[in-house]
Amino acid sequence: MSEDDRHGKPDHTHGDEEEHGRPDHDHGQPTGERRYDRQGIQAGTWVNRAVLVLVLVALAYVAYAVSAAFFPRWWAQRVADQVNGRLSAGTLWGLFYGFVFTFVPLLVLAQMRRRFLNWTWRFIVLAVAVLLAVPNWLTLSVVAGNSKAAHAGERIFDVDAPGFRVATGFGAAAGAVVALLFVALSMRLARRRHQVKDLKGQLSEREQAERERERAERDREE
Repeated sequence: MSEDDRHGKPDHTHGDEEEHGRPDHDHGQPTGERRYDRQGIQAGTWVNRAVLVLVLVALAYVAYAVSAAFFPRWWAQRVADQVNGRLSAGTLWGLFYGFVFTFVPLLVLAQMRRRFLNWTWRFIVLAVAVLLAVPNWLTLSVVAGNSKAAHAGERIFDVDAPGFRVATGFGAAAGAVVALLFVALSMRLARRRHQVKDLKGQLSEREQAERERERAERDREE
């Protein structure tokens, strides 16, 4: 083969070398780079939340079991110490506990309707209302409970605190009715105050417009 033929052929050797020497940016990635799996992270987060919920439920159940085994008998004994077996004292104490610890919690609970409270503060108000009603919750745990402590508390009520349970029911009903009436009346008065305020604003605007019109008429006459 002549030199002309040899020089006339395209030289593919350099192109092959450049092609082989060129780094592959399309398929290759640096091996040292760490890749994160978002789905795996989210799945792990949900697993942690589920475990936390199960732990909280278990703790709540344990707390309920301990409370059901202790507080009904303890509360019945405290009431018995106050009543001391007298029907009149049991009736008065029952009316007091039932009315006060229903009326006050419902008033506190009604504050959740305030628009300036965010959800965090509304949950706090709810928790406070529930805590304020604890004496009635304890009485209910004795009356409606099925544990041995609840049955023991019922026997203590029958012997040492006669009339307390019935009076507590009447007191709670009266407290609920009075609280609802009080909240409804306060809401109605607040609505009336807003209406009076709006009417005063409209009246002042009309008076201002009337004064401006009279001033404009005087200016035209002059």
